[in-house]
Amino acid sequence: GTPEAQHLMPCWAGHYMPCYAGWVGPTVLLCIYGFSSMMRPIEPFMAEFFTGSYKNLTTEQVTKQVLPVWTYSSLILLIPVLLVTDLLRYKPVIILQGLTYVTTFLLILFGSGVGSAQLALFSYSIAMAADVAYISYIYSVVQPSYYQRVTSYVRGANLLGYAVGALLAQMLVSLGGVSLYCLAFITLISVSGALITSLFLPMPKSSLFFKGTHLAQERTSDEDADDSESQDFNIWVKSVRAAKHVERMFRRLILDCKECYSSVAVLFFCIWSATGTCGFYQIEGYVQLLWVYIQPHNFTAYNGGVAAISTLSGAAATVAVGHVSLEWSVWGELVLGVFTFLIAGAVFLMALTDNIWISYICYILCKTIYMQLITICTFQIAKTLSRTRYALVFGMNSFFGTVLQSVLTAIVINTKSLHNSHFSFQFFIYASYFAAISLLFIVRGVYTVLHMKRTSKNIHVIMNSHNNNPLLQ
Repeated sequence: GTPEAQHLMPCWAGHYMPCYAGWVGPTVLLCIYGFSSMMRPIEPFMAEFFTGSYKNLTTEQVTKQVLPVWTYSSLILLIPVLLVTDLLRYKPVIILQGLTYVTTFLLILFGSGVGSAQLALFSYSIAMAADVAYISYIYSVVQPSYYQRVTSYVRGANLLGYAVGALLAQMLVSLGGVSLYCLAFITLISVSGALITSLFLPMPKSSLFFKGTHLAQERTSDEDADDSESQDFNIWVKSVRAAKHVERMFRRLILDCKECYSSVAVLFFCIWSATGTCGFYQIEGYVQLLWVYIQPHNFTAYNGGVAAISTLSGAAATVAVGHVSLEWSVWGELVLGVFTFLIAGAVFLMALTDNIWISYICYILCKTIYMQLITICTFQIAKTLSRTRYALVFGMNSFFGTVLQSVLTAIVINTKSLHNSHFSFQFFIYASYFAAISLLFIVRGVYTVLHMKRTSKNIHVIMNSHNNNPLLQ
């Protein structure tokens, strides 16, 4: 077309796509994808679905054989997916995430027995590991000036999708008397919509981690295609180039990790990000089984309502913390310690109570505080990083969190007694875990505050003595 037409219709990966102009197109598509992939009405009732008359698995089978598959698979998959994500430039990994969500809910709907449930959880862990592509994608197709706005839209779409799914589930179960099979089918339709949306996402021209690498590779591969007579030689050249790229990535990963984690302040926020996420995911994974144990065969349970309320209150807390003007570099660690202690208290109460409503309130409190604290950690880490290192650091934090989660899962499964109070015991372990994190951060926070006060006092004294000394004036 004419230069004018080219100006009006920006070129994405060699194709004119007028609807993708600027940042709006990719953002809208990614928000639709996020909403659809997170709108999963069956999730608040998953434990009931597995242990009830639908799948007839025992609580013991779900706890010891099915749920650990998700934790251990995530551990194995996280690093390969992190590396492949950059190499393939995000979009194929987002499509893979959509595919694995569809596979998961097909297996949940039509599979039977422990093996099928394990396969579903394995597929789900691939989708969870691919989240890093979803998070990083937007930064590779949008101008840096729009990062903050786009991130808030995408995050909002995710939370809204989850809340709408949970509320829809609660209304259909409580008011419509709809079966859980119907909720699973609605979930399958929603994630299928996400998969279809992912196909329309524009392909980024370069990765965040290695800007320009892919463009250079494309140019050289085109030249090779013209010059070389041998197809085999071309394939060999490409495979050598790919191997060198992976080797370069590993070297860059190690150097960047050293640099990113060398700051003590960033390190502590990363520690909370990994340990806090690990503990919260453990609670999230097993809380439905705790509720089934507290109130067996209660099909009118309010799991969906609780999931929706906790997500929305967490979202409100996340927005609120963004407007708090506090010197986070001084008070951040102490705030993390004090609020983690509140999480520990809420989980301890969940372990002790036989009242489903107290358990629900404690869970809402846990999720709200967790989402608030993880937001503090995220913006404190992001402040000190260049944008190209976001995916790396958050990916590594997820990996360390998953390693910890695997250890915690192994401890819980192997030490849990077989008598009836085993879920209380499990949540007592989680409460102790959060109490230990709380203690570490309160001690570190008090030290940081005192150290900062002493430093500022010393500076003040030096400045005063400088001003009062006539020889220095």
